[in-house]
Amino acid sequence: MSPNSTSPARLRAVGVSGDESVVEGPLRGYHHETYVVPLPGATGVTGRWKCREPRSGLLWFDRRCFVSEEQLLRALQGRITDVPDVFEVGGLTLQRFVEGRTLGSLHGAGRAVPEAFTRQILRLFGEMAAVTARTLPVDRRCSPEDRPADGDTDGFMERLVCFTEQRVHAENLPRFGSLFAALGLDDDAFKRLRKHVAGLHERPFCLLHADLHRENIVVDADRRLWTIDWELAMVGDPLYDLATHLHLMRYPSWQRPRVVEAWRRTVEAVRPGGTRGWREDLERILGYKRAQSVFTDVIREAVSLGREARSAGPGVGTAAARLHTILTGAVLPLGLESVPGPAEIAAALVRWGRAHPDAEEPPPDTP
Repeated sequence: MSPNSTSPARLRAVGVSGDESVVEGPLRGYHHETYVVPLPGATGVTGRWKCREPRSGLLWFDRRCFVSEEQLLRALQGRITDVPDVFEVGGLTLQRFVEGRTLGSLHGAGRAVPEAFTRQILRLFGEMAAVTARTLPVDRRCSPEDRPADGDTDGFMERLVCFTEQRVHAENLPRFGSLFAALGLDDDAFKRLRKHVAGLHERPFCLLHADLHRENIVVDADRRLWTIDWELAMVGDPLYDLATHLHLMRYPSWQRPRVVEAWRRTVEAVRPGGTRGWREDLERILGYKRAQSVFTDVIREAVSLGREARSAGPGVGTAAARLHTILTGAVLPLGLESVPGPAEIAAALVRWGRAHPDAEEPPPDTP
């Protein structure tokens, strides 16, 4: 019997498929336990579908705006090209499993993305720019204060900074405070970050994917790009979506400005004013993304090391090198006076690991 054979997600997958032998999974993923099943008993339904359940006890580092990803996908049918279909069976709402390979598996981070694919990515940005909160009939879970007025880009950014400050930093201080301090992340870091991002130009809001990277883009057999994992989607500043995309995609230096210019032309044509002030604001928003990564990645690296963090070794050295790069990239937005070297970071990770012997390694299918 496999470790997941009695999990609620697997039992549901077996129930909707009617045959345990055809259930594939769990798929590699962090936030959900996901299985893929065919639906042979459903009239007119072809292909395979995802049956999933949220994992419990996870660290959440990003805001959720919409109550249901499936409800959002249903609303986007016919408005956004190539997003997964949604189907209800037995009281469950399932997403179609897109057959293909991720863009990252074909063209890894740092490698150029073929022009045929960038054209489709830019078309997606244009289609999202045409979708506004007023025209999107989807229930939202975010509080009223997390919904600034249309065009209030400073208010939008402030809510993102607040989330990072309160939900990522403050809520994890009891466990990770000593590690933050050892890396030079003091109580004034967020004051300096707010100063760095203040004074953004106003831009009309639209739908944002907010997590558009190579592993969330699937290339099918016809070389069509399908955009998956809309769980972090929100309504807000279109330039934030571009900044997030650039931060995560890691385009080569020669291709990045071409993507930015094509984004500017595409979005401005659909939503006039949607790119206003981009030259001044893009680097500031990218600064926020780099600062956000510091806090999330410090926690992720420490947790991922698990028991390995209790003594110096190759894993700790690799994690320390990654964190040194991330901290160096956030010197300006966080106003850091200095960055500890890899050896100092490794020592801090070991001290933290020894002080937290209950640290557990992540599930085997966690990325």
